[in-house]
Amino acid sequence: MQTLYETHKPLSCLPVTEGETGTCVPESHSTARAHIEIVLDTVGQCSRASIIDKTDATTVIPCTEASATRSGKKPVPHPLCDGLQYLAADFRKYGGVVTSGFAKEDDQPHKDYMEQLRKWVAASPHPKTVRILKYLEGGTVIADLVRQHVLPLDVGGKIASSKTSETAECPIWAVLPAGQSADKAVVRWRVEIPGDLASGVWEDQSLLDNWSAYYPATIETKGLCMVNGDVVALSSLHPAKLRHAGDKAKLISSDDTSGFTFRGRFTDGTQACGVGYEVSQKAHSALRWLIARQGYRNDTQVFVSWAVSGKPTPPPIEDSHDWLDEPIDMDDAGAQAGPDHTRDAGQSFALRLNKYIAGYAATLDPTECIVVMGLDSATPGRMSIIYYRELLGSEFLERLKKWHADMAWPQRVSIKQKGKGKKKGAPVAPWRVCAPTPRNIAEAAYGLRLDDKLKRATVERLVPCIVDGREPPADLVESCVRRAANRPGFKEHWEWEQALGVACAMYKGRHARHAAAEQRRIYGMALEPERTSRDYLYGRLLAVAEHIEEIALRVAGEDRPTTAARLMQRFADHPCSTWRTIEMALQPYMQRLQGSRGGFLHNMRTLLDEVLCLFQGEDFQSEHRLTGEFLLGYHCQRQVWKKDRSNAAETEGEE
Repeated sequence: MQTLYETHKPLSCLPVTEGETGTCVPESHSTARAHIEIVLDTVGQCSRASIIDKTDATTVIPCTEASATRSGKKPVPHPLCDGLQYLAADFRKYGGVVTSGFAKEDDQPHKDYMEQLRKWVAASPHPKTVRILKYLEGGTVIADLVRQHVLPLDVGGKIASSKTSETAECPIWAVLPAGQSADKAVVRWRVEIPGDLASGVWEDQSLLDNWSAYYPATIETKGLCMVNGDVVALSSLHPAKLRHAGDKAKLISSDDTSGFTFRGRFTDGTQACGVGYEVSQKAHSALRWLIARQGYRNDTQVFVSWAVSGKPTPPPIEDSHDWLDEPIDMDDAGAQAGPDHTRDAGQSFALRLNKYIAGYAATLDPTECIVVMGLDSATPGRMSIIYYRELLGSEFLERLKKWHADMAWPQRVSIKQKGKGKKKGAPVAPWRVCAPTPRNIAEAAYGLRLDDKLKRATVERLVPCIVDGREPPADLVESCVRRAANRPGFKEHWEWEQALGVACAMYKGRHARHAAAEQRRIYGMALEPERTSRDYLYGRLLAVAEHIEEIALRVAGEDRPTTAARLMQRFADHPCSTWRTIEMALQPYMQRLQGSRGGFLHNMRTLLDEVLCLFQGEDFQSEHRLTGEFLLGYHCQRQVWKKDRSNAAETEGEE
């Protein structure tokens, strides 16, 4: 809370009218989606009213502790902008239906609203609130809205509860949620005063400051704030709506005096957790703004990172291929339209990564305090902090850079291209060197249709690997490898290619940061012809066999899985015996290519002999199950043919 409270200060300098995701809501304020805008003139009369477009509906409104967290059958009113049952004295006259808790006293919502507004105006008058109060005391809100054709009436002269043929022309149905009656519309105010450019009550900084100064002085509960150590007005109802407008889960809640909330240790909530009203408002406002602007959402989970100074920080859980679009001049390899993984070996990615991190390092102080926080719902009304770390700026950048460098591997990414005019561009799926996101890793390990709870748990396990520099969990790496090897288990080819890229990245990353020094290895992203480990060579053999059969099938005009693809899982479990089966199955295809693709066949046979000669000792005869390293050899060998268009053997055979 203290860190968030300190973060609010630099954020408070930002404008408050940039929309939902760009607004750091000031103290004692919240946001609401307004449907109707009433414009008053200088004498407090309604000059016009209109329906608010959905894109402009989010409005910063003053609120009290009770109204910001209101729920149940008797919700308390907001001080200024609210629903028609609170604002309109003629609400019941036109058949408006109040909330069920007010059924026996249907004028109570309006009385509560007017009493609260009168106290505010009497204690701290403002030109706009004075005119709004004067207008509301006239009691003609519904009549004015009907006259302005903003609010529809049914045939009985009552506010329409649903869209009918008689009321279909009213534009209010386009902005109300489906099935909601017109009397539930929310109103915001605009007061036009000569010389005042900010006519909207949410645009007028003096009005926002007026309420922020008035309301805290009305709080009677005083006590020790456990955040800053001062005796101040304490908050009893801490704000909700942290992740989105409908979020009821609270980070702090100590208002329940029944049951076993305090378990006999305290007599009231302030002893359990005393947080000043100002501290609570600013801390929650800053957290809400940070989540909306730069939070990473995974179902009910939210991860957010920020610098206490308010300076921009790189998001730790972002797709790194998003910042790989701009080409970088390379002295050695030369500028290229796209990375060639057969020669590049990740050089262009490393250059981009260094440039990306260096950009933030230039603005962030090395001793800057960086916070990474993860939130999730413990219950529908309670929020839990599932992850929290405070790091130095240099430490944060270094760990983020190391994660992307260790986990970098060619990944199949899907990109939507811009079309011409109104036409949508065709999606493309290039292979790009980047680190897979935690969400991609979870899907690669357990499938695209995995349970939300398992996906959240997987992401939660991977965040410490990014921020704390831990090695990826062994079971997660093994799950990615086993699933990628089970190629027939994928319905779509692109899904298997995606899983293959993630599995290679996970295996490479785990061994790059393995705790045991003898297990620590650095794998290149290009084919390593000099690597003689058994699993790597078996992966290369499988790729060569698959390539020969693919070309033979293409020549014959056939479209079916190759023997290598069908037996990939068995090959991973029993490589030696399965290779004999694959090799025997290759003979008919080699005979088929002998006449039409002699050059290609010669090169492939030569390559097979070269790979077989690299096996050492009894490695080839061993039936031990292959590790994920065979996927690295398999994928690198495939990338050679995919990217290297100058391959002489294939060109000779195919062209």
